Amino acid sequence: MIDENILKAAKQAIVEQNKDKAIDLVQKVLADGLDGMELMTQGFIPGITEVGDQFGRGLLFLPELITAAEAMKAVTDAINSSLPSGTTQKEKGKVLMATVKGDVHDIGKCIVVSLMQANGFTVYDLGRDVDTDRIVEEAIEKNVQIIGTSALLTTTMARQKDLEDALKSAGIRDKVRTIVGGAPVTARWAAKIGADAFAEDAQDGILKANSLLSV
Repeated sequence: MIDENILKAAKQAIVEQNKDKAIDLVQKVLADGLDGMELMTQGFIPGITEVGDQFGRGLLFLPELITAAEAMKAVTDAINSSLPSGTTQKEKGKVLMATVKGDVHDIGKCIVVSLMQANGFTVYDLGRDVDTDRIVEEAIEKNVQIIGTSALLTTTMARQKDLEDALKSAGIRDKVRTIVGGAPVTARWAAKIGADAFAEDAQDGILKANSLLSV
């Protein structure tokens, strides 16, 4: 069990956008033979959640948000790469995640990616401000079962509708499930554009992904 002070330090490293400190904590925990996923779920994820909350309240600005997200991605990659083959959960499915074109707010997506990876999904994170055509191309290349997109601005929500149309044009709409999310996104919007599901938050995203793969 990881010391509470280390978990607090992990959370603070993300809040302070200190990637080097966060990586050092990962290396220390792993060197001590402790559980990297415990550090993720009880340290780093609460940290990135706090960052999102502070950004929403106007206490952090976009450059800080992006830096925190990059730190979160770095520790997620480090922890996942440290897991020995055969010790991870059986792969549940392949998921492609992206923040749509014109939108650089990807804090929520980063949390979803981290939780999905922790729950046994193989996740391909395309990052933020991603072209619709690239999402379709990567989905075909990676042979994913689910595509999750995030839109944090009302002006970029239309890109989620564009994706539905692009998947149909590419002839693969019936081969993948789509989940949409983001602050202005609603279940009504998901139904209107023809998405398979709406995720209210990261945990709901896990539930929706599990549900879609069980169909």
